[in-house]
Amino acid sequence: MTTDRPYLSSPLGRRLLAAFLLVALSSVAVLSVAALVATDRGLASAERQRREQVTARVAAAAAQAYRDAGGWAGADLAAASGLAEGAGARLVVRGADGAMVWPGHGRGMGMTGLAGVTAPVTVAGQRAGSVQVHFPGAVDAGRGVAWAWVAGAAGAALLAALAVSGYVTRRLTRPLITLAGVARRFAAGDRTARARLTAPGELGEVAHAFDGMADEVERTDTARRRLTADVAHELRTPLAGLQAGLEELRDGLVPADPARLAVLHDQSLRLGRVVRDLADLAAAEAGPVSLRPVDADLGEITGAALAELRPRFDAAGLTVGTALDEPVPVRADRDRLHQAVTNLLTNAVRYCRPGDRVTVSALAENGDAVLRVADTGPGIPADELPHAFERLWRGRDAQRIPGTGIGLTVVRELVAAHGGTTTIASPPGGGVTVTLRLPHA
Repeated sequence: MTTDRPYLSSPLGRRLLAAFLLVALSSVAVLSVAALVATDRGLASAERQRREQVTARVAAAAAQAYRDAGGWAGADLAAASGLAEGAGARLVVRGADGAMVWPGHGRGMGMTGLAGVTAPVTVAGQRAGSVQVHFPGAVDAGRGVAWAWVAGAAGAALLAALAVSGYVTRRLTRPLITLAGVARRFAAGDRTARARLTAPGELGEVAHAFDGMADEVERTDTARRRLTADVAHELRTPLAGLQAGLEELRDGLVPADPARLAVLHDQSLRLGRVVRDLADLAAAEAGPVSLRPVDADLGEITGAALAELRPRFDAAGLTVGTALDEPVPVRADRDRLHQAVTNLLTNAVRYCRPGDRVTVSALAENGDAVLRVADTGPGIPADELPHAFERLWRGRDAQRIPGTGIGLTVVRELVAAHGGTTTIASPPGGGVTVTLRLPHA
């Protein structure tokens, strides 16, 4: 699902964009100032070195002219002046007494404001005068060019930062906006609402987690509706039978003989089973199971549960094999463990076919107390096996076999409360093996 809502209409989107732009603007400003300062200093240093080198060459040329003429009178300073003019500067030569030697006839006027560099003119180790080379403000022109380039680069960087900030903000906020809309639809009762987003990083994980949660909620709702229908069906039949039988007895239509009372008693037992299953479901979902652990024998508890259910095994036409002779000490709540074993055996009676075999064994294995209930029944399809311990799950046989689908869920909860584990296996050839592992006392 997508949304057409602009990301900038979201408070989070506006704040993210403002934060990104503030960081970008601050970074560009700091870098621009640093670039301008470094450029200015670099240009100034380079210009200073160039001027000093030009001045040194001009001084050397003036010294040579002084030596050739034997003094400043008659000295040909055209070469020295040419060097200065070649660098875009003007030359002033002064004698040792400070009198201007070059240029003559007032040509030195108009140099006010020019930056000048002075160097001594040395002949035979003696100071014969000095040269002053006056340069125009070329550094200012170079600084202006540099500032123009830095300003252009800063503007380009800001535009790029704006584009990237908008893109990132949209990538971050659009999935959240979509997810919020889907959550509102789901809360309003649309159980088909899903995000189905492809988002970066943790946002994608949140979207996938939401979809998984929605799938689980939808499946649970479906299971609860199915449970309601199943419970209503389970209750309606015995209630109708009880009502009809009691009305017949009340009206004297049939005698109150043991056979008729036995039928009514069976109906009441069926009602009790449904109520007991609902109570077990409520207890399994209520939280941690309260236990009263004592020293017990897993084989003895299993044998007692099997003895109680022996008539049901015989009535279902099942063959039972046991391996319960070895003492298997555990620290457990006898009633809770008896309930778990009873649920396992009841499941075997319910799902096995006449002529199948059920094998029950208790033994100590790798430091654990292990109980296995294996049967040769039709087994569980591979695609349903992962759901075997889910509450209210009954699989494809829901319509054919009565029950509420919470037996194995209760078993798992009770065994986990004892610090143990429950596993189930069903090979392709058929049959189911449920294994309980409890800490060995």
